[in-house]
Amino acid sequence: MRFAVYGAGAMGCLYGGLLAKSGVDVFLINRWEDHVQALSERGLVIEAVEGTEVIPVQTTTRPEEVGPVDVILFMVKSNDTASAALSAAPLVKAGTCFLTLQNGLGNHEVLADQWGPERILAGTTSFGVSLTGPGRIRLAGRGHTLFGELDGRMTPRLLSLVEIFARAGLAPEASQNVLGLIWDKLLINVGINALTAIADVPNGKLLEVPPLTSLLEAAVQEAEAVAQAAHITISPQPVNRTKAVALSTGKNISSMRQDLRRGRMTEIDVMNGAIVRLGQKYNIPTPVNATLTRLVEALTLISRARQSFR
Repeated sequence: MRFAVYGAGAMGCLYGGLLAKSGVDVFLINRWEDHVQALSERGLVIEAVEGTEVIPVQTTTRPEEVGPVDVILFMVKSNDTASAALSAAPLVKAGTCFLTLQNGLGNHEVLADQWGPERILAGTTSFGVSLTGPGRIRLAGRGHTLFGELDGRMTPRLLSLVEIFARAGLAPEASQNVLGLIWDKLLINVGINALTAIADVPNGKLLEVPPLTSLLEAAVQEAEAVAQAAHITISPQPVNRTKAVALSTGKNISSMRQDLRRGRMTEIDVMNGAIVRLGQKYNIPTPVNATLTRLVEALTLISRARQSFR
């Protein structure tokens, strides 16, 4: 089975690298040329508590250089989903499927609109990883990969992907409740990402500073109320689960904090911003998420302005 990781940033590199290490034929695709050059010349450097390893990988900036594949692991930023879905065309053939493990709401719907729902699998990852430089990532916490078919069926391709991911050490589990998975991860992101970006702290610090802990709890509780109003089946005790993730990835730099530091657009609109919009739809107050959203939007504008003057 031939794979392409479309969006080989921090998480995409981790998955692509571990798949390559296990013997899978996989290409890592990213538009950042320095990153791709470093991957090509040196391989993927993974820094972890156990030590540092280097994994040779196949990589490119151009999907057309890869050609058709069996599985597209779709890992681009949510802001880029629509454009990336179009530019993935050279990778697609009869039988190609997409597996999105992206953050936030709306990604699998965009892919389904472009390529048909029968091609799409979706899920989440709880690994903690950050990009430390071109061709280098830091693995701060190991997690699980939960995914499934949109219609909840246990299909042969789903079970085959579970086997492949298991051999790569990606701790997979097939699910019959994809929407619940996405919302479970959303509630964790709602509690961690914006706060770590605003306070400019690693994940674990949210549990050490009481005002930040209180804000985490309030943001997740608001999101839980919205999920209940929308009749989404989520896992119990989302606040405790969010705290557990913050603890297990304590040294990790969240993706939103990384984006803000680099002056890039964040995914706030599909995380806390999505909770605010749905709260308005279901008449659920979301003042904490609204404030976090506006703060991240403001800090993004400031950060991007600073970057433009460098």
